[in-house]
Amino acid sequence: MAQVKRIRRNVSGLLILDKPRGMSSNAALQKVRWLLNAEKAGHTGSLDPLATGVLPLCFGEATKFSQYLLDADKGYETLAQLGVTTTTGDAEGEVLERREATVGREDIEALLPRFRGEIKQIPPMYSALKKDGQPLYKLARAGEVVEREARSVTIARLDLLACENSQARLAVACSKGTYIRTLVEDLGQALGCGAHVAELRRTQAGPFVLAQAISLETLEKAHAEGGNEALDQFLLPVDSGLEHWPLIQLTEHSAYYWLHGQPVRAPEAPKFGMMRVQDHTGRFIGIGEVSDDGRIAPRRLIRSE
Repeated sequence: MAQVKRIRRNVSGLLILDKPRGMSSNAALQKVRWLLNAEKAGHTGSLDPLATGVLPLCFGEATKFSQYLLDADKGYETLAQLGVTTTTGDAEGEVLERREATVGREDIEALLPRFRGEIKQIPPMYSALKKDGQPLYKLARAGEVVEREARSVTIARLDLLACENSQARLAVACSKGTYIRTLVEDLGQALGCGAHVAELRRTQAGPFVLAQAISLETLEKAHAEGGNEALDQFLLPVDSGLEHWPLIQLTEHSAYYWLHGQPVRAPEAPKFGMMRVQDHTGRFIGIGEVSDDGRIAPRRLIRSE
């Protein structure tokens, strides 16, 4: 008997998921996509299976702007286990070495300034970065170690929240591409005892914070009670990840030409940079950039309903 193809819904918006521990980011995305029965979906940068917290998921037209959330700054809380190093830099890996961690709050506080501001990090082998087309984690699982170039990242905040029983809880605000596992490992090395990430929770991704995040249990309950449409209440507007960008509104005439790929003039437009664009009714129609001649050139357009 032929299988009936599921007809997916054309829904657009962002959903801020509180990703559960033990689930990959893609598995979480596919689960929520199934609950919504959404036609098109994408996420804005992976969280390790060990990690929990803020994972913005994009649906429909919102997927066109996921790159800008991928590039956004992030916030984390992490629990560093001192005195133990692992193959992966977190609790998922095999133990490499155990050492006595006779360090206290003062020792950690004294070292934190070294890791604030712009620092260099060598990406871990257990990461999704690619070498000759192969993800590093696949090479690592095969026992290979390849040379990785150090990369510059920015740590805007690094505070010690608690320290007891050979564990240190840290708050981190950082630029994209920062590896918290590497940060904790480097701190452990500087302390002379080694360390790995025992827990990791993302508290912020761009403009989105933990208070906005919806648990998978909440979504499943809503689905059980009201079906796919019951999850629409959790969707944020397509441009909600770009609300810190300048906003301009075009006239009906200008919006028509802009939506057909033509740069237009707008008296209130900034002198340079990217911006959100609305039509004369206040509907978000895409993002634009100021060109050299001062006109607003379309960069990504919203498909009309």
